[in-house]
Amino acid sequence: MEDLEIITLFWNRDEQAIEQTQIKYGASLQRLAARMIHEEEAKECVNDTYLAAWNRIPPTRPVHFFAWLAKVCRNLACHRIVWGQADKRKAELVPLLEELDACCETDTTEAALEEQELGRMLNDFLRMLPRERRIMFLRRYWFGDSIAEIAERLGCGQSKVKVTLHRTRNDLKAYLAKEGVRV
Repeated sequence: MEDLEIITLFWNRDEQAIEQTQIKYGASLQRLAARMIHEEEAKECVNDTYLAAWNRIPPTRPVHFFAWLAKVCRNLACHRIVWGQADKRKAELVPLLEELDACCETDTTEAALEEQELGRMLNDFLRMLPRERRIMFLRRYWFGDSIAEIAERLGCGQSKVKVTLHRTRNDLKAYLAKEGVRV
């Protein structure tokens, strides 16, 4: 079923919307959440994502349905990490965030800029990237894909992915410095 049809089911308050969302995106949402938290908690996050979709559509009418669902699911998983503060829950997330830490000093950035401004800068930076580099960056740091998964998805070698991500992080660091963020 197409996204627009599923959204219409939500809009019409048809319970088939949740079932169709689960069929189409359940596995992807589960993988996304499971990269951040334990498997059982990930299942709860995915179910909470369906509930959030039910409660928010209408009035919201997402343009990019999966991206919208992924954002909701990722935010729910992040809230669980903060809530739990257990090292084992954030074990997968920590190495990814450490890779990005070199791009900007978190305390300085938070003090100097609002989150929205930093988000705008990141979005502007990502728009400037060639498609393949943008996909690699988002797959790694938004979806939490492994290097091997990204390489397989894009049909290239793991070393190319590693080098590209390293260069992209360096470019991000330079871009943020140019925008006035202390790096």
